[in-house]
Amino acid sequence: MGTINILLCCAGGMSSGFLASKMRKAAKKMNLAANVEAAAESNVGQMVERYDILMVGPHYVGQLENFQKICANYQVPVVVIPKDIYGLLDGEGAMKLVIQTLEK
Repeated sequence: MGTINILLCCAGGMSSGFLASKMRKAAKKMNLAANVEAAAESNVGQMVERYDILMVGPHYVGQLENFQKICANYQVPVVVIPKDIYGLLDGEGAMKLVIQTLEK
């Protein structure tokens, strides 16, 4: 697997920025090449084409269908980050979720 480009989304990009940092560290430990970026919800449409996967905070579960529509043109899967991974800033758990999703 080459470099995985991951986009995280939350309201302002702050909390997802913390998780992105933890994910970069976890990827390094797991010997995975990963580019993990965080963005505000309003920027997703302009950015998603450059990524392999979009991960959204658990508070966006109600908007999952909207994100899926945005990402469908680019064949980018959308994953809602489970509350425990998001709340604990579990970078390793998030990276495992990315791998599981992309291997499907």
